[in-house]
Amino acid sequence: MTDIAFASRKPSFSPLRLQDRSLAWQVGAVVLGTLFLAMSSYIEVPMVPVPVTMQTFAVTLIGALYGWRLGAVTIAAWLVEGAVGFPVLSGGAAGASYFVGPTGGYLFAFPVVGALVGWLAQRGWNGNRVVLAFAAMLLGNLACLVLGTVWLAVMIGAEQAITFGFLPFIVGGLLKSALGAATLTAIRGKTKPANPRRSANP
Repeated sequence: MTDIAFASRKPSFSPLRLQDRSLAWQVGAVVLGTLFLAMSSYIEVPMVPVPVTMQTFAVTLIGALYGWRLGAVTIAAWLVEGAVGFPVLSGGAAGASYFVGPTGGYLFAFPVVGALVGWLAQRGWNGNRVVLAFAAMLLGNLACLVLGTVWLAVMIGAEQAITFGFLPFIVGGLLKSALGAATLTAIRGKTKPANPRRSANP
């Protein structure tokens, strides 16, 4: 009977199992998540008007590992850090001005992207299924591009926004989605729990 209970238990969507952790654990995860997001901002390829960075890779991965609520909170905390002056945005940038400039739409899209990927991960689009994990990451990257381009279109016009704020980032989005899915699957593999039937009492 114990074997049946263990076998029927719904597996965690994330190898980190943060939804089962204490508040202190979750606060610590938020702090580490903002550091990871800040580090991803320093990996960039300068482009005009929007640089290519690893931020969307980090944002989608945080969403997939943390879940939609904690993921969105972590990403929002990182953006607040950038807004108040911490050098955690693209290339070490900081300040509220970046939230009203060409990159503003992408920045405001990040919590939405993290929540979207986290919501999908909690429904099985995670490291247990690499194809679905890739699809979730890809949808997150696409949402970021669409929202960011809409913002940019208001500033420089739709045609230029698509030309400079959407099309150049498609290939990067595909590559970062594949990397995110592979990373998620690798983390899942390294933290795979022991066989529940062996650990159950007879």
